Amino acid sequence: MAGSAMRHGRAARAYGDGGIMRVLGIDPGTATTGWGVVESRGARLIHIAHGVITTPAGMAFEKRLERIYSGITSLIAEYRPDGVSIERLFFKQNVTNGITVAQARGVIALAAVHAGLRIGEFSPREVKAAISGDGGADKRGMQKMIKILLNLDAVPKPDDAADALGIAICQIHAGTFRAAVGE
Repeated sequence: MAGSAMRHGRAARAYGDGGIMRVLGIDPGTATTGWGVVESRGARLIHIAHGVITTPAGMAFEKRLERIYSGITSLIAEYRPDGVSIERLFFKQNVTNGITVAQARGVIALAAVHAGLRIGEFSPREVKAAISGDGGADKRGMQKMIKILLNLDAVPKPDDAADALGIAICQIHAGTFRAAVGE
Protein backbone atom coordinates (compact mmCIF):
# COMPACT_ATOMS: atom_id res chain seq x y z
CA MET A 1 0.00 0.00 0.00
CA ALA A 2 1.87 2.99 -1.21
CA GLY A 3 1.74 6.03 1.01
CA SER A 4 0.18 4.38 4.08
CA ALA A 5 1.96 3.11 7.15
CA MET A 6 1.84 -0.59 7.91
CA ARG A 7 1.58 -2.07 11.38
CA HIS A 8 1.89 -5.83 11.73
CA GLY A 9 0.57 -6.36 8.20
CA ARG A 10 -2.48 -4.08 8.65
CA ALA A 11 -2.72 -0.66 7.08
CA ALA A 12 -2.76 2.09 9.71
CA ARG A 13 -6.11 3.86 9.91
CA ALA A 14 -7.26 6.96 11.69
CA TYR A 15 -9.56 6.34 14.63
CA GLY A 16 -13.19 6.74 13.70
CA ASP A 17 -12.64 6.89 9.95
CA GLY A 18 -15.89 4.98 9.37
CA GLY A 19 -13.94 1.84 8.51
CA ILE A 20 -12.57 -0.87 10.74
CA MET A 21 -10.74 -0.15 13.97
CA ARG A 22 -9.32 -2.89 16.21
CA VAL A 23 -8.33 -2.16 19.82
CA LEU A 24 -6.53 -4.28 22.38
CA GLY A 25 -7.91 -3.25 25.79
CA ILE A 26 -5.86 -4.07 28.87
CA ASP A 27 -6.73 -4.22 32.56
CA PRO A 28 -3.23 -4.23 34.07
CA GLY A 29 -2.19 -6.27 37.07
CA THR A 30 0.90 -8.07 38.29
CA ALA A 31 -0.82 -11.36 39.14
CA THR A 32 -3.54 -11.13 36.49
CA THR A 33 -3.59 -8.87 33.44
CA GLY A 34 -6.89 -8.95 31.58
CA TRP A 35 -7.00 -8.39 27.85
CA GLY A 36 -9.73 -8.06 25.25
CA VAL A 37 -9.77 -7.36 21.53
CA VAL A 38 -12.72 -5.48 20.08
CA GLU A 39 -13.21 -4.33 16.52
CA SER A 40 -15.55 -1.65 15.27
CA ARG A 41 -16.99 -1.84 11.79
CA GLY A 42 -18.76 1.45 11.40
CA ALA A 43 -21.17 1.56 14.36
CA ARG A 44 -20.98 -2.23 15.04
CA LEU A 45 -18.79 -3.61 17.81
CA ILE A 46 -17.34 -7.08 17.22
CA HIS A 47 -15.82 -9.27 19.93
CA ILE A 48 -12.61 -10.82 18.62
CA ALA A 49 -11.08 -12.48 21.72
CA HIS A 50 -10.39 -12.04 25.41
CA GLY A 51 -8.39 -13.68 28.19
CA VAL A 52 -5.81 -13.14 30.88
CA ILE A 53 -2.06 -13.25 31.36
CA THR A 54 -1.27 -14.71 34.78
CA THR A 55 1.89 -14.89 36.84
CA PRO A 56 2.32 -17.09 39.92
CA ALA A 57 2.69 -15.40 43.31
CA GLY A 58 6.12 -16.93 43.98
CA MET A 59 7.63 -15.83 40.68
CA ALA A 60 10.41 -13.21 40.87
CA PHE A 61 9.06 -9.74 40.19
CA GLU A 62 11.25 -9.12 37.14
CA LYS A 63 10.13 -12.47 35.66
CA ARG A 64 6.50 -11.47 36.20
CA LEU A 65 7.08 -8.24 34.27
CA GLU A 66 8.89 -10.17 31.54
CA ARG A 67 5.94 -12.59 31.22
CA ILE A 68 3.47 -9.68 30.97
CA TYR A 69 5.62 -7.93 28.36
CA SER A 70 6.03 -11.06 26.23
CA GLY A 71 2.33 -11.88 26.59
CA ILE A 72 1.30 -8.43 25.37
CA THR A 73 3.86 -8.59 22.55
CA SER A 74 2.39 -11.94 21.45
CA LEU A 75 -1.17 -10.58 21.57
CA ILE A 76 -0.17 -7.58 19.45
CA ALA A 77 1.47 -9.88 16.89
CA GLU A 78 -1.51 -12.25 16.80
CA TYR A 79 -4.41 -9.76 16.75
CA ARG A 80 -2.68 -6.77 15.06
CA PRO A 81 -4.61 -3.98 16.79
CA ASP A 82 -4.67 -0.40 15.58
CA GLY A 83 -4.24 0.81 19.14
CA VAL A 84 -3.89 -0.28 22.75
CA SER A 85 -6.04 1.05 25.56
CA ILE A 86 -4.91 0.67 29.17
CA GLU A 87 -6.87 1.32 32.34
CA ARG A 88 -5.50 4.35 34.18
CA LEU A 89 -4.47 3.65 37.75
CA PHE A 90 -6.74 4.62 40.60
CA PHE A 91 -5.90 3.67 44.14
CA LYS A 92 -6.48 5.32 47.45
CA GLN A 93 -5.40 2.83 50.09
CA ASN A 94 -2.94 0.15 48.92
CA VAL A 95 -0.04 2.22 47.59
CA THR A 96 2.29 -0.80 47.38
CA ASN A 97 -0.14 -2.63 45.11
CA GLY A 98 -0.58 0.54 43.05
CA ILE A 99 3.16 0.78 42.48
CA THR A 100 3.44 -2.82 41.24
CA VAL A 101 0.45 -2.32 38.93
CA ALA A 102 2.10 0.89 37.64
CA GLN A 103 5.20 -1.14 36.80
CA ALA A 104 3.06 -3.66 34.92
CA ARG A 105 1.43 -0.75 33.04
CA GLY A 106 4.92 0.42 32.10
CA VAL A 107 5.91 -2.83 30.41
CA ILE A 108 2.50 -2.98 28.69
CA ALA A 109 2.98 0.55 27.35
CA LEU A 110 6.52 -0.32 26.27
CA ALA A 111 5.26 -3.32 24.28
CA ALA A 112 2.70 -1.09 22.54
CA VAL A 113 5.26 1.62 21.77
CA HIS A 114 7.74 -0.95 20.42
CA ALA A 115 4.97 -2.12 18.06
CA GLY A 116 4.36 1.45 16.88
CA LEU A 117 0.87 1.62 18.38
CA ARG A 118 -1.02 4.52 19.93
CA ILE A 119 -1.99 4.18 23.57
CA GLY A 120 -5.26 5.35 25.09
CA GLU A 121 -5.73 5.62 28.85
CA PHE A 122 -9.03 5.70 30.68
CA SER A 123 -10.02 5.77 34.33
CA PRO A 124 -12.48 3.19 35.66
CA ARG A 125 -15.10 5.99 35.89
CA GLU A 126 -14.58 6.93 32.22
CA VAL A 127 -14.94 3.30 31.15
CA LYS A 128 -18.14 2.89 33.17
CA ALA A 129 -19.59 6.08 31.67
CA ALA A 130 -18.71 4.97 28.12
CA ILE A 131 -20.28 1.52 28.59
CA SER A 132 -23.34 2.26 30.71
CA GLY A 133 -23.75 6.02 30.70
CA ASP A 134 -23.12 6.01 34.48
CA GLY A 135 -19.60 6.55 35.83
CA GLY A 136 -20.67 4.97 39.11
CA ALA A 137 -22.09 1.75 37.62
CA ASP A 138 -21.41 -1.51 39.48
CA LYS A 139 -19.26 -4.33 38.07
CA ARG A 140 -22.15 -6.74 37.36
CA GLY A 141 -24.12 -4.11 35.50
CA MET A 142 -21.03 -3.25 33.45
CA GLN A 143 -20.45 -6.87 32.54
CA LYS A 144 -24.06 -7.25 31.40
CA MET A 145 -23.72 -4.15 29.20
CA ILE A 146 -20.49 -5.50 27.67
CA LYS A 147 -22.32 -8.76 26.92
CA ILE A 148 -25.10 -6.80 25.18
CA LEU A 149 -22.79 -4.41 23.30
CA LEU A 150 -20.67 -7.27 21.96
CA ASN A 151 -23.63 -9.59 21.33
CA LEU A 152 -22.12 -12.36 23.47
CA ASP A 153 -23.96 -15.45 24.71
CA ALA A 154 -22.68 -14.97 28.27
CA VAL A 155 -20.94 -12.39 30.43
CA PRO A 156 -17.22 -12.56 29.61
CA LYS A 157 -15.05 -14.27 32.22
CA PRO A 158 -12.87 -13.78 34.15
CA ASP A 159 -13.64 -10.29 35.49
CA ASP A 160 -10.23 -8.92 34.44
CA ALA A 161 -10.91 -9.88 30.81
CA ALA A 162 -14.41 -8.37 30.95
CA ASP A 163 -12.89 -5.13 32.26
CA ALA A 164 -10.36 -5.17 29.41
CA LEU A 165 -13.16 -5.53 26.83
CA GLY A 166 -14.83 -2.50 28.43
CA ILE A 167 -11.58 -0.53 28.15
CA ALA A 168 -11.33 -1.41 24.44
CA ILE A 169 -14.95 -0.34 23.86
CA CYS A 170 -14.25 2.93 25.67
CA GLN A 171 -11.30 3.60 23.32
CA ILE A 172 -13.42 2.90 20.27
CA HIS A 173 -16.16 5.25 21.49
CA ALA A 174 -13.62 7.95 22.36
CA GLY A 175 -11.85 7.60 19.00
CA THR A 176 -15.12 7.81 17.08
CA PHE A 177 -16.23 10.84 19.08
CA ARG A 178 -12.91 12.67 18.65
CA ALA A 179 -12.99 12.06 14.90
CA ALA A 180 -16.59 13.36 14.70
CA VAL A 181 -15.66 16.64 16.43
CA GLY A 182 -12.48 17.05 14.43
CA GLU A 183 -9.91 16.49 17.20
